[in-house]
Amino acid sequence: MQIPVFVQTAGLLILSNVFMTIAWYGHLKNLSSKPWWIAALISWSIALFEYLLQVPANRIGYTQFSLAQLKIMQEVITLGVFVPFAMLYMNQPFKLDYVWAALCLVGAVYFIFRT
Repeated sequence: MQIPVFVQTAGLLILSNVFMTIAWYGHLKNLSSKPWWIAALISWSIALFEYLLQVPANRIGYTQFSLAQLKIMQEVITLGVFVPFAMLYMNQPFKLDYVWAALCLVGAVYFIFRT
């Protein structure tokens, strides 16, 4: 049974975003006492896994989706990964702005995916 392109693309992008979010923001919590270059080296190491997932995700997705559709899909997934990360890992409070941002992305999804 072939896994649908959307599922392959979205699944890889979700995993990629987990690595990306940890690489970009995890050092703020875990490495704040270390020099910036140590945080950068560790973040770049983590980001390698992001790229190992993101590149095939976009190659697979581009067989069915336009470049703009891939970008909007990425942004929706980014927000979906970032909000739980910010709240659960970084102990940030929930903000109503997350809801407004999500609603804006719903509009972006509508406009970019409509036929």
